[in-house]
Amino acid sequence: MKNNNKAQISIESQQEAMAIAKATQKPAQTKEQTKLIAQGIEKGIALYKKQQKEKSREADKLKKKTQRQKQSKHNHSDVEDKQAQQDHINKESSKNLPWILLAVSWAAFIYYTFLGM
Repeated sequence: MKNNNKAQISIESQQEAMAIAKATQKPAQTKEQTKLIAQGIEKGIALYKKQQKEKSREADKLKKKTQRQKQSKHNHSDVEDKQAQQDHINKESSKNLPWILLAVSWAAFIYYTFLGM
């Protein structure tokens, strides 16, 4: 497992950890102690990066979820708009139907009265 952890920690993180460890080094501290402190700092950096990746993933998931919800609402409103347009068209055509029937009945009456005899 130790090999996996070292493989995951970047060289930049190791250098940064060593620089921090050396900056906080006590006068009587040995090189081995400084190395151990640097390893602890590396683990802390790796843990921080891991947490940031998890937060980023969660934020992306939430963003995608809200986008899907907005898309769903948008699609639903499109369907409602189309239905309203269809209802309006149906109402307009039903307004003309009585007039068409009246004209046809008068034409039939005139034909039957004058030409049907």
